Amino acid sequence: MKKNYIASIILSGILGLSAVSCTGDLDQTPPYEVTSASVYKDFSNYKAVLAKVYAGYALTGQVGPAGDPDITGGDEGFSSYLRQYWQLQELPTDEAVIGWGDAGLPDLHDMDWTPNNQFITAMFARIYYQVTLSNEFIRETTDAKLSERGITGANAEMARLFHAEARYLRALSYYHALDLFGNVPFVTENDKVGSFFPEQISRAELFSYIESELLDVQDDLQDPMQNEYARADKAAAWTLLTKLYLNADVYAGQPKYTEAVTFAKKVIDAGYTLEPDFGNLFLADNNKAKGIIFPITFDGLRTQTYGGTTYLVHASVGGSMSAPAFGIDGGWSGLRTTSAIVNLYPGTDGAVDERGRFHTDGQSKEIEEISQFSSGYPLIKYKNVTSTGQAGAHPGKVFVDTDYPMFRLADVYLMYAEAVLRGGTGGDRATALSLVNALRVRAYNGTAGNISDGDLTLRFILDERARELSWEAQRRTDLIRYGLFTGSEYVWPWKGGVRAGKAVDAYRTLYPIPSADLIANPNLVQNTGY
Repeated sequence: MKKNYIASIILSGILGLSAVSCTGDLDQTPPYEVTSASVYKDFSNYKAVLAKVYAGYALTGQVGPAGDPDITGGDEGFSSYLRQYWQLQELPTDEAVIGWGDAGLPDLHDMDWTPNNQFITAMFARIYYQVTLSNEFIRETTDAKLSERGITGANAEMARLFHAEARYLRALSYYHALDLFGNVPFVTENDKVGSFFPEQISRAELFSYIESELLDVQDDLQDPMQNEYARADKAAAWTLLTKLYLNADVYAGQPKYTEAVTFAKKVIDAGYTLEPDFGNLFLADNNKAKGIIFPITFDGLRTQTYGGTTYLVHASVGGSMSAPAFGIDGGWSGLRTTSAIVNLYPGTDGAVDERGRFHTDGQSKEIEEISQFSSGYPLIKYKNVTSTGQAGAHPGKVFVDTDYPMFRLADVYLMYAEAVLRGGTGGDRATALSLVNALRVRAYNGTAGNISDGDLTLRFILDERARELSWEAQRRTDLIRYGLFTGSEYVWPWKGGVRAGKAVDAYRTLYPIPSADLIANPNLVQNTGY
């Protein structure tokens, strides 16, 4: 059983957090079983409270996997932050379809969702639950508060590090709000606690806020790879800044490719190396794999949830697939990919791209019926087995040990290359080519897949991102940046809900503000088109 910092702290039982409304009152003090004043008076509690903020990306409540939820209303497993983020990033794209008919779920790959969609609503709620937790921790760990409580010396220094990490986590959730919803309600630790109607911030203003927060907090974080596993460090902040800048033209209407190059270089020069075996990045002991910059951690014994990687492993197994080979008790027969993605993995001079691993036995390449698991190839990626072939720790093989690689080095390599090709200065094509080929050497177990400078185009980078990062919640953002998510320039099977695919209206690049939040907060204006 691997050591899991977040799991061990959360399940120590120091405190529990109850549900926080995400409508009308986005900045409540989380109601502890003990009072906030007593919790923060004792420095020994601080790490446990911070762990709850981290755990919000993985867990859904206090007991796991269900029964005492952070947010009420709807199925607790369905409401998982990471599960909903993954679905909103993948199901409307060429990378994934799901065969289940739960109300609102088919609307994601049909791209005809409404403001009442339960999965969009759940994601919005999770984002603002995380913002609420972060705001409270940040508010209670200022220098003034520490001094007032007599917390000094090494404890005060550690509290300041925790404070910086909470600011990073808030920036991460606000980045997800920026990317998914655009113009959203905005609250920080400076807003008074209590019921009020938060003002709506524009997408460009939110971009600037996230940028300023990350730039300000970067130096307060631990150096790369020097923090405890799964806690944020400088490289996590630099990676998020790289993503922010690479998409700045979408978010704020101003290209910032030079800045993307600058921060990608910081990560690349920080000492990370590529994991030699691509598959090891997605196994039950991937906490040992190289090149993962910021993971969301899971442990089959101590962080039990029906979301996260439990969902990703189970939902992609079905048909003739062997559940024990994936370290689980059985498959949920849900997720597959489209032929548009399968076709991105051609052989090269007899060599095979090992990233393109699909289960084909009993499956058709083309998706005739989304509801039928046998229609379409499942991508073989996430498993609950270790690099030595051992199943995860949970005795029933239900809950998995596989961590989710939110940010990893290969993504940074590709962002550097794309930013250079888009005109970012401070980098060069030769370095970009070498970074891309480093990924392809790993994928092909040699140089058979290497490309030349003439092959290094923006479209190649987009396709390479799909080959390297499929099912890692990148695709929607990538297609939007390339202008291919909506419209008719790129049509894939089942885009827009028809077998051959069809054009989709441009306003679908943003999700709607949920109806419940619009009703609760008169300051909110719905995104265009909804």
